[in-house]
Order: sequence, then C-alpha cells, then structure tokens
Amino acid sequence: MARPGRLRHRGGMDHPAPLLPGRVQPLARLLVGLALFLLGAWIIRGFLPALGWAVILAVAAWPLYRRALAARPGAARLGLPLLATAAMALLFLLPLGAAALELGEEARQALHWAREAQEHGAPVPGWVAGLPLVGPQASSWWAQTLAAPQAGASFLHRMSEGELIGLGRSFGGALAHRAVLFGFTLLTLFFLFRDGEALAAQGLRVAERLLGPGVERVGRQAAASVRGTVSGLVLVGLGEGVLLGIAYAVAGVPHPLMFGALTAVAAMVPFAAPLVFGVAALLLVVAGKTGAAIAVFAFGMVVLFVADHAVRPALIGGATRLPFLWVLLGILGGVEGFGLLGLFVGPAVMAVLVLLWRDAAGD
Repeated sequence: MARPGRLRHRGGMDHPAPLLPGRVQPLARLLVGLALFLLGAWIIRGFLPALGWAVILAVAAWPLYRRALAARPGAARLGLPLLATAAMALLFLLPLGAAALELGEEARQALHWAREAQEHGAPVPGWVAGLPLVGPQASSWWAQTLAAPQAGASFLHRMSEGELIGLGRSFGGALAHRAVLFGFTLLTLFFLFRDGEALAAQGLRVAERLLGPGVERVGRQAAASVRGTVSGLVLVGLGEGVLLGIAYAVAGVPHPLMFGALTAVAAMVPFAAPLVFGVAALLLVVAGKTGAAIAVFAFGMVVLFVADHAVRPALIGGATRLPFLWVLLGILGGVEGFGLLGLFVGPAVMAVLVLLWRDAAGD
C-alpha cells in the first residue's frame, strides 16, 4: 500500500505526488524553460553579436552551400563546412588586410612628416591658402604653429605621451575584442554549415509546438529578407565602390583604392556614401581640379540615385514583396538599435511583420 502523498507506479516504486495540478504543470514547464533561456542569453550576451553574424552569413550563403553539398555529399561533415568557413573568412580578411597595409603606409608617412616638422618645421602647403573661405586664416595658423621648427616642436610636444599610449591601448583592446568575436563567428559558422539542416528542423518543430502550424512560412520570409538584404546592401555597395573607385582613379583622387573601399562600406548604409565621395571631391577642389571634383560628385550622385531607387529596392523587397518605405525604415531603425547587425535584422523583422499583417488582412 502506497504511503500518503506518494503514488505507486509500475515496478513497485513510490514517487512523490505532484505538487501542482496537471493543468498547471505545462505552464510551469514553459515558465521554467523561458527563465532558463533568458539566463542562458544573459550568460552569453557578450557573444550574441557573433552568433547573430554567423546566422546571417549562414542564411545568406545557404543556397550556394546546398548546391555544393549536392555535388559533394561525402564532404558534408568536415570538408565542405571547413571550406565554406574559410571562404567567408577570406572574404573579410583580404579587404581588411589591404586596408591595414594602406593605413600602415599612411601612418609611416605621417610619422616621418611629424619628425621633419619637429626638427625643421613644416612649410605652409600651397593648397592650404586655396581653401575656400578659411584659406588665409588656415595659412596664418599653420605659419605660426608648424612652419618654424620651435613652433612645430612645441605643438607636437603638447600631445602627451601618456595620452598617445592610452589611445594605443584602447585601440588595441578594441581590436583584440573584435578579433575574438570574429573568431567565434567563424567557429559558429562552421557548425551551422555542418549541422544547419538538423538545427533548422529542430527549431521548426519547437516553433510549431509553441505557435502552431504556419511558422515555416514566417521563417522562409525572414530568410528571404536576409538574403535580399545581403544582395541589396552588400553586393550593391560593392558595385558602387568599384564604380566610384574607377572614377576616383580617373579623376586623380589620392589613394583611390582606399576611397573606393570606404565608399563600398558607406554605401551599405543609406545616405552615407555622399560623405565619402564628397570628401574625395573636396580633395580635388583643394588640389585645383574643380572640374574633376564636380564630375566625381555628380557621378556619385547618379550612381547613388540608381542604386537606392531602382536596384536596391528590387533586390531587398522583390523576394518578400516588402515596400521600399518599410525596407528603409527597417535598415535605419536596425542600425540605430543594433549597429551594423541591424542592417540585416531590421528588414527581416519588417518582412515578418508585413507578412503577418497581410495574413490578418486576408491578402
């Protein structure tokens, strides 16, 4: 006979009677699971951006990866995931390495110029006097501050060595942190390529149990939005960078490769590219090439207009039937809320919301 407060199951073993009614237990399990999920997210909060970037890269590259997987199914466990991850790493590291070499050369030249200015002074360059509106004042300031050796040394000595060391440490710490996050992104990306189909199937089953049928269509909409955003932002931005980089080289802008890369990065954010080719045009004006400056700025505006009003809306909104206004709001709001990660999260959220709205409206 079972003791009070205990239940006898098969095998003769006694188990404690449940403290909660049967109807309350599923809710309690859900609350405990939610609490554990939030606790886990809080524990790994520092690595959530790395996980987010890995998911975005995996979703964007998944159609191409599946074609490669169909051609080489025997390499699904190690070879293909490793190769795809390495390709993604090179896609980022090669441009960053080229930019680092360019910046290193610029820093070396700047250090040499600072030493020359400290020892012999720095004569006023001709382009300083040609600056619009502020040319005479800038020339006078330069002559008093940097032209004479004593003045140049005094000005450069004002920059505290401790401040420079602190700035270097801050930059080094930030760079190390970004490198660690990039490493975790690549590690996560490898496992997503290797086990992506199984993880997607498990996630779909859990979502259907929680939210009911129809969740798969929402997930497909979000994935299509991410792929469209990658095409509309990254590929179009790279195209703008290439076109304007050629224009920079033809017009005689200094360091056209660096300015082209900066234009490609800035073009991924709406309304940011004019800042880069505006600076390039200003450098041409300072060098006395006013006609070339006007041509570069006008060409940049034409390229930007075509990209932002024709190519980009078709790529981002075409796959998801997302109006351009919601694409723009998703991008800008995503950047404000999540940084660069928001470039892809924002449009995906907007695409899901528009899909749910159309379902509710019966469209």
